[in-house]
Amino acid sequence: MSLVELIAQADDRGLAASGLACLDRCVPLLGGDDDILRPLWRNLTEASDAADWGELLEQARGKLGSPAEEGDEAELLAHRMLAAAPDDRRADEVRVWADACSVASLQIHRLLDAATDEHPVDARREGRTEGMSPLVAAELRRQITVLEVLAGHGASGLRRALEESTEGRRVLRAVVSRRARGRR
Repeated sequence: MSLVELIAQADDRGLAASGLACLDRCVPLLGGDDDILRPLWRNLTEASDAADWGELLEQARGKLGSPAEEGDEAELLAHRMLAAAPDDRRADEVRVWADACSVASLQIHRLLDAATDEHPVDARREGRTEGMSPLVAAELRRQITVLEVLAGHGASGLRRALEESTEGRRVLRAVVSRRARGRR
C-alpha cells in the first residue's frame, strides 16, 4: 500500500503520530534535543488526555523557537511543520498536517541527500520508488512503517513508531553534522 493510501486510511492517533514522527526526525534541524517532543509522544497513549496536546505543543514551540530569517530551505520546512501542527490532535486538521509533514519531511531528506533524485516527492509517496536516493528511501520506509504499526497495533504500536523516529533522527543528525563540517 502506498504512503498516500496509508495516510488516507489512518485514524486520528495514527495521523498525529505520523506527523509527530516526521517532525521528530527533523528535530536536528530545529536545534532541539532528542527528548523535546517526548511529552507529545506520551500524549498519544490511551491513558493521556488529548486536550493536553495543544499545551504540550506550545511548550515545544517555545523551546524550539523560530527559524532564522534566512535559514536554509530544509530548516525552514522543519519549522513550518512545527508551526502548522494543530492544537487539537483529534481535529480534522490533523490529517492535513500529517500529509503536509510527510511531504515536507521527504523534501527535507531529499535536500540533504548527497545523491540526486529527479522524481517529485509526490511520486515517491504514491509508490514509484525506482532510482530513489538512499536518504529519501529510508525516510519513506520509516513513514510507511509508522503508519502500518499504528494501524495494526493502535496505541501499543507507539513504542515501535517512536523507535523508528529515533533511528531516523540519529541518521538525520549525522547528515546535518556532516553537512556543517563541510561548510567550515
